[in-house]
Amino acid sequence: MSLKHAILVLLEKEPGSGYDLVQRFNQGIGNFWNASHQQVYQQLKKLHADLEVEYDLAPQSGKPDRKVYRITSSGLQELKRWLAASNEPAVVRDALLIKVFAADLADQSSLRDEIDRHRQLHADKLAAHLAAEEKYLQQPAARQKAMRMPYMTLRLGIRYERQWLEWLEEVQALFP
Repeated sequence: MSLKHAILVLLEKEPGSGYDLVQRFNQGIGNFWNASHQQVYQQLKKLHADLEVEYDLAPQSGKPDRKVYRITSSGLQELKRWLAASNEPAVVRDALLIKVFAADLADQSSLRDEIDRHRQLHADKLAAHLAAEEKYLQQPAARQKAMRMPYMTLRLGIRYERQWLEWLEEVQALFP
């Protein structure tokens, strides 16, 4: 997946400024696809140059006009082409796994601290996912039905964080 396609998906759902898109990343897609402000704005420029998005200027008091982007028919065609194409599973690249693999060379106290830190990070992320799930489950049935596929990505995120926490407990149990 590319940032390009993530942005096209977000704009197909609802037009927005670069700032709006960054916020949507943080609230949803960011659970499995991250992008910095700079990356989003650079990609929007490229998408505009490729005629896959267009924008209207929205005046703001005391600030430069805001660009509100929307997907074009060409962008929608590209998005549909990409959605129909197959993709390979993601490759895992995680520095903590290298550290655990080489644990016999590491300072055990430092490694234990790093594992504790990761446990806290994953516990925090799990708590955020569970809070989002609770919000989803409180929605009316029609809204839940409309959001069922994004909800499934949240369910995978919950499972992912639980799996990490379970594995980190196993690793911690091996320390003397």
